Amino acid sequence: MTEATSFDAVVIGAGFSGLYMLHRLRGLGLTARLYEAGGGVGGTWYWNRYPGARCDVESVEYCYSFSEELQQDWDWTERYPSQPEILRYAEHVADRFDLRRDMRFRTRVTRAAYDEAAARWRVETDRGDRVTARFVITAVGCLSDARVPGFPGAESFHGESYHTGRWPHEEVDLAGKRVAVIGTGSSGIQIIPVLAELAAEVTVFQRTPNYTIPAWNRPLRPEYARWVKDNYADIRRTMRDSLFGIAASFNTGSALEVSEQELRDELEARWAHGGPGFLGAFADTPVDPRANELVAEFVREKIRQTVEDPRVAELLSPRDHPIGTKRPCFDTDYYATFNRPNVRLVDVRRTPIEEITAAGPRTAEATYEVDVIVYATGYDALTGALLAIDVTGAGGAALREKWAAGPRTYLGLMTAGFPNLFTITGPGSPSVLSNMFVSIEQHVDWIADCLRHLAESGATVIEPDADAEDAWMRHVGEVAEQTLYPRADSWYLGANIPGKPRVFMPYAGGVGTYRATCDEIAAKGYEGFVMSP
Repeated sequence: MTEATSFDAVVIGAGFSGLYMLHRLRGLGLTARLYEAGGGVGGTWYWNRYPGARCDVESVEYCYSFSEELQQDWDWTERYPSQPEILRYAEHVADRFDLRRDMRFRTRVTRAAYDEAAARWRVETDRGDRVTARFVITAVGCLSDARVPGFPGAESFHGESYHTGRWPHEEVDLAGKRVAVIGTGSSGIQIIPVLAELAAEVTVFQRTPNYTIPAWNRPLRPEYARWVKDNYADIRRTMRDSLFGIAASFNTGSALEVSEQELRDELEARWAHGGPGFLGAFADTPVDPRANELVAEFVREKIRQTVEDPRVAELLSPRDHPIGTKRPCFDTDYYATFNRPNVRLVDVRRTPIEEITAAGPRTAEATYEVDVIVYATGYDALTGALLAIDVTGAGGAALREKWAAGPRTYLGLMTAGFPNLFTITGPGSPSVLSNMFVSIEQHVDWIADCLRHLAESGATVIEPDADAEDAWMRHVGEVAEQTLYPRADSWYLGANIPGKPRVFMPYAGGVGTYRATCDEIAAKGYEGFVMSP
């Protein structure tokens, strides 16, 4: 049987974005091919298999809503789902909707070039595929381009090295070993307590302490799961109209307008409940430094109450950025782990890692002899995975060059000069500031509706108007400046990647506002987009 080389659409990535996009393309009667670099579906949850890997959105909200049968039939087991359970869910979806027959695994897209004469994309892969498509839809993930700092001598280390975002699929034996963990972002905060239970010694190298709220994970009560399924319609509506795409309650009051006791009561109640709802305690926390500091100091007080060594407690207490302006973390026994005799904390802001020796990391003060190094050092977020592909648009313009000073998009969905190229949850959309499922479904549905509109109108090509793109990017920047987000050196701004432009990449206006904007633009005949036959 001859393999097809021409499609209506090529989708890049088999995470939850790619799975749903492929399903919608099928429903439109379009032919599609999906390429995935990994060996299976799941995206982030295919690669992130490190001990303790878990979602920070509640399981009953971190799932698709497009199929009533799917959301009624699938049963989650925990409040916050673990990586193995989320991966099983992705595999179930792929099988339930028979998606695998249009997928090619262990195949990385290396090039996508727009052919203006043919009004088609020419797509190439590392396995020699050469195909064309009217549309290319990138579902490459916002946190998929794992990065390891270029420490001198890293290749000389005699032990084992792992990145949390590229964890081996086979079991890693850490029992009785000396383990170094470099990084205390979300993955570091999740893996450190688990490693402390397994390893003989854990040495944590921390540059920047992070605020983390207890998750209070637990088995999902059957009666609660039943209630959720009975009320999904209302829950989903709340999520779609919210700021972050979750159903947690958000207080509209000010932290500055309540008594000290009322402030503490609200924060204590939310701390006891755990999870992302804590950051919704007061409406002015994300925008007013004084309100933010009240919430931040409450968390630092919890750290001091939990960590027995005052010096360690102070090192773990963030003071260089407002709470909520970096990726919120939700943990299980993170701070208490530093009370264990086999765990030590190294402040690499004071004494940076100068090199990796054969024995382990070396700072100006000491060489730390270890058997395993775990790099919990994050990703080239939002743009890294897309710019790893050689994408050229109209006139041979390179996407890397267009985005050299920071990503430029219209609605986070398309970029001018690159016709028929869509990005799912790209920079300029709520993306990583939201429950990804809410943003994924909204983007995929918008793209599918747009493709239907093109077919009905007789157009074959769509791209943003450059002026509309410029106006949107100004708006994204203006909204960010109204918040405290730019006050943190976060990966939201690319601050974790040396040389990356400092641009606040996601849209901070909230998923509800963003959805309304996208719907209004579509209702006005896709205002700001240029369509041609």
